[in-house]
This record gives sequence, C-alpha cells and structure tokens, in this order.
Amino acid sequence: MGSIESATGTPRAKQVWNWRGGLTAVAISAGIGLVSTSAVYAASALSDKPKPLLSEDELPRRTAPIIEIGPDFLGTGNLPKGWVLPTGAVWQPALWVFGSSRTSYNFVENRRGGEDLSEVATRLDLFANLQLSGTERFLIGFSPFRSSGNFTNYQFSPNAGEGFNDHLSIEPTVAFFEGEFGELFPNLDSEDKGSYDISFAIGRQPIFFQEGALVNDTIDSLGITRDTIIIPDVVIDWRLTGLIGVNDIHRADRRRHDGDLLFGVFNEINFRGPTVNLDAILVTSDDAPGAFAGVAMVQRFGHLNTAVRLNGSLALDEESAAVGDGLLGFVELSTTLPHGEDLVYANGFAAAGDFTPAALDPSVGGPLGRAGVLFASPSLGRYGSALSGATSNVAGGAVGIQLFFNKAKTQLILEAGGRYEFEDGTPNSVAIGAEVRQAIGRRVVLRGDTFYSVSEGRGGDGFGARAEIAINF
Repeated sequence: MGSIESATGTPRAKQVWNWRGGLTAVAISAGIGLVSTSAVYAASALSDKPKPLLSEDELPRRTAPIIEIGPDFLGTGNLPKGWVLPTGAVWQPALWVFGSSRTSYNFVENRRGGEDLSEVATRLDLFANLQLSGTERFLIGFSPFRSSGNFTNYQFSPNAGEGFNDHLSIEPTVAFFEGEFGELFPNLDSEDKGSYDISFAIGRQPIFFQEGALVNDTIDSLGITRDTIIIPDVVIDWRLTGLIGVNDIHRADRRRHDGDLLFGVFNEINFRGPTVNLDAILVTSDDAPGAFAGVAMVQRFGHLNTAVRLNGSLALDEESAAVGDGLLGFVELSTTLPHGEDLVYANGFAAAGDFTPAALDPSVGGPLGRAGVLFASPSLGRYGSALSGATSNVAGGAVGIQLFFNKAKTQLILEAGGRYEFEDGTPNSVAIGAEVRQAIGRRVVLRGDTFYSVSEGRGGDGFGARAEIAINF
C-alpha cells in the first residue's frame, strides 16, 4: 500500500502496539506444520447474532494526548457548533500535542567484523496537530535529538566516538497541511453528486510506497490524490496520486541531495479479489538521475494472506551509490493460527543487479526491512539490522512466528533468516533472532531484541542485544 499521509500524524489510543509499522503484518507463511483445514477454522466463525451497543461507561478508557485544546481526541458527547466558512465548510478546531520518547542500550559483538558496539541512544518525537475538521489539519513535528540519521548517544565502544555525542536539531521533521477539495468547498456540490473527492497535502511529509522498498523518506512535496474512481463491474475503488518532491530528498547513499526533484505517479486499484499497486518515479539530478517503478498485488486466498511485489531502478546516467540498475522482488505469505491471533509468516526476496530506492531516510534502515525483524533497523542508535539490507545480487528471506499473550499486552516474535550472495567474495549470512514487547500501564512499552548471526569470512560469529523503554504521551 502507498500513502502520502503521516504515519504519526494523528495520535492513536493503541499506537504503542503498531508492530513494526506493518513489518510482519503481511509476511510469508512458512507452512511449518500448520493445521489449516476448513473444519478447524469453522469453529472460529463469527456469530450471526447481533449484540447491543456498548454504553459510554462500557467503552475502553480514553488515552489522551498531553495537550488538548478544543474537542477531545476520541472523545464522546456532542460536537461543538464550529465555524461556518463562506465556502460552506464547517471547522471545529482542536489542538492536540503528542509524541514519544525512546531510550535504549545497544550492544553488538563483532559488529560487521569490527569492534564491539556499546552505547545508550535516545530520541524524542514531538507533534502538534491542529485539527480543523475530519479532513483538514496542520501538523508540525520535531525530533530534537536526531540529525541526518544520527541519534544523540553516549558511546562506550568502539573507541572512535567514545563518550557523549549530541546530534541536536531544531529543524522540523514534518510540517504540512492536508485537506480535501470537496470538503473545503462543499457549496460547489451541495448534493455531493460531483467528482470532488480530490485530496491534497503540501509541506514536509513522509512519503511511503511499496512498503518502503520504492520510497521511504520525508520530503518537501505536494501530493494530489483523486479517490473513489470506480469502473462498474471491474474496479471497486481506484486511488490515483500525483507527487512532486522539491527538497530534503535523501538518496540510497544516505545523503541529502540538494537540487534533486522527484516526480511520482502512484495507483492503488481495488478489484473484487486483489489490490494492485502500480507506481512510477522520476528523479532529476545533476549527478544521479534515475527512473524507478514498482508493481504489487495483495490478495487473500482462504485463510492465506499473499503479497507479490516487484520494484526496479534505472540509472539515467552513470551508476553510483545513489542510483543503480536493478530489480528487487518480494513474495509474502502469512496466516493466523486457528483459535487465536498468533501469526506465522515467511518472507522471500531476490535482487538482480544493484537495486536502489528512489528516496530513503537515513534513519529507517534499508529496503529489505520488509523481510522481517532480522533485516529491519530499530531506528534508534547504531544497532542496525542483524542481516545486511544491501540489495545487490542477493536472495534470502525469513520465517517466523508472532505470538500474543496477556490480552496482547505481551508480544513475541521468533525468527530465522539468511542471505545468499551471488557475487564472489561477498559473505553469506544466517541469523536467528527474537523481539519482545511488554506494555506497562497505558503509555509505557518495554522492548527487547536479540540475535545471533554467522557470516562467512567475517572472523567470527555475531551477537547483538538491546533493551528499550518507550513512553508515549
């Protein structure tokens, strides 16, 4: 799926349980001794008997942001009258301030074949959301302890960089306005019969398509989306987005390229069976112009979730660390075990040539983060991923299980994965890992990660562990 909307734009009461932003949500089922007969699943069928509405006292207690001015976020009761604009739009302003604080101790033995890593790293993300209506809002966010993909830390080892390292920044990480033309000017179509479902977002905003493999960056941009395009008996819903990015574009070399421009066209088409994504991007640049494209199909077959993705990059000049010629394919399957919410998955990928994303934020890891927790970066400190995220002539994947305990307050992922390199002299790697999260109250999450890896020609095995406390407010 693709979106130009901020993943952190609006606070959510259960946001602390957003496992990896979908990292394992649509993963690949390993088929490791699963019982999948229709008789077993039939016992879990939904009841056809209606249930009464919950009263206000029976609803879960609301988790409020730290500052609320105006209507409460997810509040109950009557809505205020609001302001009626000359265009006919009704605005009910509300200011919500929210964010999260994350601090972790990271340790990696034999990190990438070099010295051990030992550090304490921290980040703080703050957002102010001025909600004007259900479709219009201003959002501004800051991450004062993060700069250019580096996080403020105290490093114990290696010796280079030992001590306190501040990476402070007052530059906004996000700052945009979004709205919908038909809701801003409802008097133009008082009966709502026209084709005014045109949304737009302008400013510094997260751009995320093809699950981050094609583009995953925060870019100063303008996006315009035409939604609810319907072709009777063929297309249930078609969302078409045009995007122009003009600044703050980070390329695959993890550097910001001033002067580069990004032009993109993104399609999400819902048929009766599959959902299909067709995306194309052109990046103009003095030193690294490139063309990029992606196609994906997501569909459910019975109790099996499937996704197939293919992304490509083409250097329009000479190849470099910023842009190369290559293809990256994913095949994903997953299924939920009977009588519960536990998920089993397996992800497979293969890259031919030197695939590079169109834009990639230095703090989010690489395009293989979709493959599993062993390939994903925690986006805090220098811990990185257990297995390399490089996408040059490689094949690999991961299999795992995601377990839920204690009414989903405790979650555990167990995973095994590996990489096979097609180029001589490049080490193959395998690893096993685990990730656990535990909720403490309504705002605190404890997280632990660990892995053990074996790589050819790296002078020994690798081991890593980290412990994190996250506070959401």
